[in-house]
Amino acid sequence: MPRFLIDASYTSDGVKGVQSGGGTARVEAVTKAVEGLGGRVECFYFAFGDRDVYTVLDLPDNETALALAIAVGSSGLVDIRTTPLATAEEMDAAAKKSVSYTPPGG
Repeated sequence: MPRFLIDASYTSDGVKGVQSGGGTARVEAVTKAVEGLGGRVECFYFAFGDRDVYTVLDLPDNETALALAIAVGSSGLVDIRTTPLATAEEMDAAAKKSVSYTPPGG
């Protein structure tokens, strides 16, 4: 199953929601949403700095990752970034592929 790194920042209203409901409630809400899409939460961490949350998710496909990003982002309470992740084996396979490419100006 494809794996995705999700990092997110809460708006001030989003932070208020976390403050009133707690971190555990957020983890449970995200886990419920991800499992409802046929996925799995590998890890979920709160952070401080530029981003408030880092999580790694196993999701069935890109469309499912997009659907989750749309649902979360449309709440207006969270700024979400989704990064597809690759395994070492996938990188090995990619490195072996022949690509015919002409660089700009080449």
